[in-house]
Amino acid sequence: MLYFEDLEIGSTQSYGSYPVTREEVMQFASDYDPQPFHLDDDAAAATHFGRLSASGWHTCAMTMRMMVDNMKVNKQAGLGSPGVDQLRWKKPVYPGDTLRVETTLLEKRRSQSRRDMGIFKSRGQTFNQHDEVVLEMISNGLIRVRDPDAPISG
Repeated sequence: MLYFEDLEIGSTQSYGSYPVTREEVMQFASDYDPQPFHLDDDAAAATHFGRLSASGWHTCAMTMRMMVDNMKVNKQAGLGSPGVDQLRWKKPVYPGDTLRVETTLLEKRRSQSRRDMGIFKSRGQTFNQHDEVVLEMISNGLIRVRDPDAPISG
């Protein structure tokens, strides 16, 4: 189990392999982001995407799935997230792409109000099969402290 004390600034993780299917792109778009370039080949061809593309929110959801699957294998004392500071969709995601994730720990600190909790910031990047960044985010996480009685120093 990974706790706050185990987090190392600068550490990087690589994981995931998510095949993007046409059916899932269209289903997600139909349910949550029904813009024509996510649902119709002709409409998509007339845009800068050039062809049917996944919603950026779908790319976030696929990224989250890979992150949670990684957390199931590499158990951590996670307590959720207070949010994302930055989110950028760098390139379109298309049916047929295969996505993967890399995360880098940028900073960490102990909570001043909750001795049993630490807060960390990480950069997450989602890549396609050509090693192109398709999504980049700076996110914040909450994680349990192994020893809440230890002095708060970082």
